[in-house]
Amino acid sequence: MEEEKKKKLEELKYQSGFGNHFSSEAIAGALPLDQNSPLICPYCLYAEQISGTSFTSPRKLNQRSWLYRIKPSVTHEPFKPRVPAHKKLVSEFDSSNSRTNPTQLRWRAEDIPESATDFVDGLYTICGAGSSFLRHGFAIHMYVANKGMKDSAFCNADGDFLLVPQVGRLWIDTECGRLLVSPGEIAVIPQGFRFSVDLPDGKSRGYVAEIYGAHFQLPDLGPIGANGLAAPRDFLAPTAWFEDALRPDYTIIQKFGGELFTAKQDFSPFNVVAWHGNYVPYKYDLQKFCPYNTVLLDHGDPSINTVLTAPTDKPGVALLDFVIFPPRWLVAEHTFRPPYYHRNCMSEFMGLIYGAYEAKADGFLPGGASLHSCMTPHGPDTTTYEATIARVNAMAPSKLTGTMAFMFESALIPRVCHWALESPFLDHDYYQCWIGLKSHFSRIDLNKTNAEPTEKEPQASV
Repeated sequence: MEEEKKKKLEELKYQSGFGNHFSSEAIAGALPLDQNSPLICPYCLYAEQISGTSFTSPRKLNQRSWLYRIKPSVTHEPFKPRVPAHKKLVSEFDSSNSRTNPTQLRWRAEDIPESATDFVDGLYTICGAGSSFLRHGFAIHMYVANKGMKDSAFCNADGDFLLVPQVGRLWIDTECGRLLVSPGEIAVIPQGFRFSVDLPDGKSRGYVAEIYGAHFQLPDLGPIGANGLAAPRDFLAPTAWFEDALRPDYTIIQKFGGELFTAKQDFSPFNVVAWHGNYVPYKYDLQKFCPYNTVLLDHGDPSINTVLTAPTDKPGVALLDFVIFPPRWLVAEHTFRPPYYHRNCMSEFMGLIYGAYEAKADGFLPGGASLHSCMTPHGPDTTTYEATIARVNAMAPSKLTGTMAFMFESALIPRVCHWALESPFLDHDYYQCWIGLKSHFSRIDLNKTNAEPTEKEPQASV
């Protein structure tokens, strides 16, 4: 078994780039020359297109790929509602499945179950807004799993998945090839791709953002210039890999309108011998992110650390931003260096992959999460604030290390699922972290009192 795993890792290869038009063959010559859909494809493969945008989307936004496969994906029995039904997935948020709640919310990390649970069964929705039916909105899920998906593949017809493993690696078979995703890395599985998740480390836990009606793209850099943040070349797409074997009773699990349906077929969906296009799963190592930070004064807005964004039609307003808080130097002078106190027109869902978050000394632990909705106040806890202002005369440059927090931020106001509000992992005492904040108000300006004396200018004689 160990030798088989080692061989799989040695065979794993990627293609570099973001938004590229890729080409990949598992067998040389399997890609047709000069056209997409010849009368007879090389090796008698079937040509199948997967479209991630409408045919008439602007060319700069158009996403599609051509897959050359042993059997087409249409070769399956009719879909039927999955039994038993999955009751904790939502794609249309309303009062029947979720509630509004302006309170600051925080959850501890959920325990990975002892009973056999794969990625699909361990996936559950925390909050979201909008509707997959209307092609506008988002959902935030979490997952816990302790076994791989066996003889089954998952397909999300509702939207794109952004996977953020926190514990345990994910081995993801896709129709374009294979991805190995470790904690500290992310993967994006675009809408419609079939994929299967195995767990090389036996257990896994993590976060998932889902977007409806949009795809992730790199943020504009503006005055930063041509370089910085997430570099396109650090995104990795898979290379063609295929299975050609009889797989009786293989199950396709389709998420459609937030419900799960299953269909049977007798072959693996990972039978794509070659493919080309720009609609493709990919991964990214967050440690390769090039952060920017203030070098003189004040705390920059978190948007400066945006890895990926899914925009709305309104310039500068995101359906969902994926922002990280990576290791970096803090050097600002005369500045409160942790994140500032804030009320935001956007809603912020935060998670912690490893380490400690700079604004929360206690309670926010790896695998946990918090939600600060539109215009709900939030900011550093009492311990962090008091410790920071106590160092007023010792503000030497310091480096944040061993940490990776992230934020899903959206212009839409999320509704929180009933089970998330009733979860035993909900921290009902979260508000207490701010209750200890006391007034430091003084009619004497301490900044002036503590300022170094300056030599008085000589007065001109009259």
